[in-house]
Amino acid sequence: MDRLFITDTFDAWTDAALGWISDKGEWLFDSLRAVLEGTYDGVLWLLQLAPFYVIAIIGALLGWRLINAMAGILAGLALIFCAVMGLWTETMSTLALVTTATILALVVGIPTGIVAGFVKSFDRVLEPVLDLIQTLPPYIYLLPAIALLGYGPATALVATVIVAMPPAIRLTSLGIRMTPHEFIELGQASGLTPWQMFIKIRLPFAIPSVMAGINQSLMMAFGMVVIAGIVGSGGLGETIYTAVRTLDIATSINAAIAIVILTMVLDRLTQSAAHRAERGGR
Repeated sequence: MDRLFITDTFDAWTDAALGWISDKGEWLFDSLRAVLEGTYDGVLWLLQLAPFYVIAIIGALLGWRLINAMAGILAGLALIFCAVMGLWTETMSTLALVTTATILALVVGIPTGIVAGFVKSFDRVLEPVLDLIQTLPPYIYLLPAIALLGYGPATALVATVIVAMPPAIRLTSLGIRMTPHEFIELGQASGLTPWQMFIKIRLPFAIPSVMAGINQSLMMAFGMVVIAGIVGSGGLGETIYTAVRTLDIATSINAAIAIVILTMVLDRLTQSAAHRAERGGR
């Protein structure tokens, strides 16, 4: 009975706290929702500005430049296949959601990782927080976001940003700490200021690890695509969610193939960029 009473009390306190935050901070969450949805709409408008074959050509050129000619051809054909399946609009919506969420995650994650790389005490405090974020089921982040922001892309973006941040923070922090000690001593002996030390020595050594963090953040964002469809995020995730609810197997398979194509193309491109950065840092 005591345990049941404590549980009920905690649940009631949580509901009351969430209701209070929602009421008192309504103007803040409305503004946040407007900013997030405006950013998403801007990225989506930019992606939809060009016809599908132009985006496919850009993907092919990037694949050729970053990997090789065969990879470029396959990337272009894979993107065209998304249009052939009649899912180009949904594919671009998904790409806009993932791109926006990844950029926001990196804007927060990379500076936080840099600070964690320099300040060991902050890194020790941050580690269990990141462990908790990566351990909890992704659905957990959707529930309070729905309560505060409602259904739509804004809620999907918040949940995706939370999930995508930890790899960027961890790998940026690791990259900062990986700077060889002899190079730090050389910089100190040369009379470099802390800022010059960071720009000329620490950052070049950290770039490969930072690029790997960008790749992992992107993959984590893609992992939220289908889950985010539950809250009306649009794109392929919502297409799959709707198809599953209506038992439209063909549509769900097509949308899943489009997600796999988009994920593989971006994964290979960012991996190749990370390898180039690593070779350039040596």
